[in-house]
Amino acid sequence: MVKGTSRRVIVVDSPDQKLFEQAIFIVRNDAFSQDGVTPQQVLGEACRIARGCAASQNVQPPLWRRLPRWFLPLAGAAAAGLIALAFFLI
Repeated sequence: MVKGTSRRVIVVDSPDQKLFEQAIFIVRNDAFSQDGVTPQQVLGEACRIARGCAASQNVQPPLWRRLPRWFLPLAGAAAAGLIALAFFLI
């Protein structure tokens, strides 16, 4: 559906092209009338937000997620064996 209103948009190329090509920001109609905000400030804020979102994607998973799948059952079996050995020796 197309309305008869026009919008101002800012298109920012993604710093990390693996997942996203561009980020599109729709600028509020009253953004430039507030407290002397310049177009350069609005563009800088859009770039900062896009960089922050791309940087937050590089968070490593917790250690237990990075371990091989076979390690946790093996560690559990070893712990159970040590507990059984402790009961037999006491």
